[in-house]
Amino acid sequence: MKERSNFTSKMGFVMAAAGSAVGLGNIWRFPYLAAKYGGGTFLLVYLILAVTFGFALMITEVAIGRKTGLSAIGAFQALDKRFSFVGILASLVPIIIFPYYSVIGGWVIKYLVTFTTGGVRDAAGDGYFSEFIGSTGSPLLWFAVFMGLTAIVVILGVEKGVEKVSKIMMPILIVLTIIIAIYSCTIPGAMEGVKYYIMPHMKDFSASTIIAAMGQMFYSMSLAMGIMVTYGSYMKKDTHLESSVRQIELFDTGIAFMAGLMIIPAVFAFSGGDRSALSAGPGLMFITLPKVFDSMPMGGVIGACFFLLVLFAALTSAISLMETIVSIFMDKFHWKRKGASIFVFGLALVLGIPSSMGFGALSGISWKGMSILDIMDFVSNNVLMPIVAFFTCVLVGFVLKTKVIEDEVKATDGTFSGQNLFRIMIKWVAPVFLILILVSYVATGLKIDLGPLNFLKV
Repeated sequence: MKERSNFTSKMGFVMAAAGSAVGLGNIWRFPYLAAKYGGGTFLLVYLILAVTFGFALMITEVAIGRKTGLSAIGAFQALDKRFSFVGILASLVPIIIFPYYSVIGGWVIKYLVTFTTGGVRDAAGDGYFSEFIGSTGSPLLWFAVFMGLTAIVVILGVEKGVEKVSKIMMPILIVLTIIIAIYSCTIPGAMEGVKYYIMPHMKDFSASTIIAAMGQMFYSMSLAMGIMVTYGSYMKKDTHLESSVRQIELFDTGIAFMAGLMIIPAVFAFSGGDRSALSAGPGLMFITLPKVFDSMPMGGVIGACFFLLVLFAALTSAISLMETIVSIFMDKFHWKRKGASIFVFGLALVLGIPSSMGFGALSGISWKGMSILDIMDFVSNNVLMPIVAFFTCVLVGFVLKTKVIEDEVKATDGTFSGQNLFRIMIKWVAPVFLILILVSYVATGLKIDLGPLNFLKV
């Protein structure tokens, strides 16, 4: 049997895994949630959850991957055949997400090209975004370009593709984020936004703050979608697992925090302190921010830099999604990398077309007010991922027992400083949190009235 590919160094693993975790959610959702749910209070809650709840789930998945040397389906089957279904569900998540995520990646390339060719005023126009996504040919073209870029990296392999590209893109992304955040904070009127973002405002703090922080942290860290299991399977035994996970958390949380400093002060300055101008998702990135860039000095240059960093964030996440799917097919059917990559590219291209056309030719297809893209997002993120993570906790905490993971973490030097925290989180705290996330996000997405429990909705 052919020897499994490996990351060549700890830094290679950390950069690739951090690149997976740092995606569109850090940039277009984290700042909005922080502003809405208590500013500095939300940031503190998020940080606490990241180093406890997030740490336990991530170290579990990476350890499962490294212990078994397999991607999700094979890994869960190797641990306990009764839990094979968890690996199958985990593998479905990237298969659903990768196509529609690449559609949005195509939008990012379109805006990057628009800004670099001097079209900032056009991009800031009221109907520019809706006209673009409502058309057929242009979104499909940019979707295919984004997916093609992703496929090239994956075909090159773990060392020459995923690791090498992550080592280049992540430092550039970090530098661009810092430059734009500093510039954003120096705009006249921006300091009000900085205060609103960083200072705790307890009147906006509630149970929803904790639920929102919990959900964002869970979705942000690439958990429960087979990615960390796959990347863990490429990790060498002499790489320190615990410190690697801590560094990934640091990157993910740091970039999310800096994204808030990029966006909130600029939007505040542009809107004269109007909080309602802050939104989440595509509306923030493709409608509000182009208007902000158009109104500021050097807006074209700053906007181009912004969409470049967003492209890098989207690409590193898409690479991890595609690599996970390719790894599944290589493990299951013993395909060669190139063949598996071309198959996954074709499959994702076909699956992504409805999401791309869902705002135009197929806009008549909807469910509960959700477009095709939103439906895919809802099923993968709000339903499957919490279920996968919950059963992973059950498997590790009560069937295999935590010692299996603890021994894998200790394999490098015999230490696991967060062992007691890990045991408590994976057995007693994380399962409860995951049920809350599932209930909260399903109820919010389907607009279900929870009566006295409506405070759980975000």
